[in-house]
Amino acid sequence: MGRPADPARREATLTRATDYVLAHGLAGLSLRPLAAALDTSPRMLLYDFGSKQELVVAVLAEARRRGATRLTGHLPATAASPEEHLRAIWAWISAPERAPFVRLFFEVHADGLTHPEHYPDRAEAITGWFDTLGTTLRGVTTGPDDTVTPTLVMAVVRGLLFDLTTTGDHDRTDRALDRFCELLRR
Repeated sequence: MGRPADPARREATLTRATDYVLAHGLAGLSLRPLAAALDTSPRMLLYDFGSKQELVVAVLAEARRRGATRLTGHLPATAASPEEHLRAIWAWISAPERAPFVRLFFEVHADGLTHPEHYPDRAEAITGWFDTLGTTLRGVTTGPDDTVTPTLVMAVVRGLLFDLTTTGDHDRTDRALDRFCELLRR
């Protein structure tokens, strides 16, 4: 009979593996170097997560959870306008300390284009933001079932993040968000 699973060890490993992936990315991720960095063995990683792909899925879910939790603490009060909410989201997500999350976000999207089988819940990376944006865009959307407006806002934010990550031009991307907010006001 095998040794019973240790949820506390798995959780601690997941925390450290997520930190590692945020620092180093997913490209070329191999269990041996990851295990060495985490002071464990590839065999223990497989024991705790079942497969490398399951480990990656868990790490991505943890990174999304961390991001959502941290963002929630930076949003203005519910009485704030949609523009204030959107500006708060942009200020938070475009901050230099969020760069590892943003790089991982784009890395996963790029890898998902060539290997969609690795990301069965890849749509969640987009639609998972709808609840946050629905609250943010109250008064701008056409109703509770409006998925078009959050899709448009996510596309603009994602495009600006890609531009910022690629060029480093914070001033121009901030001004582009300002222009988008003006369009939303109309």
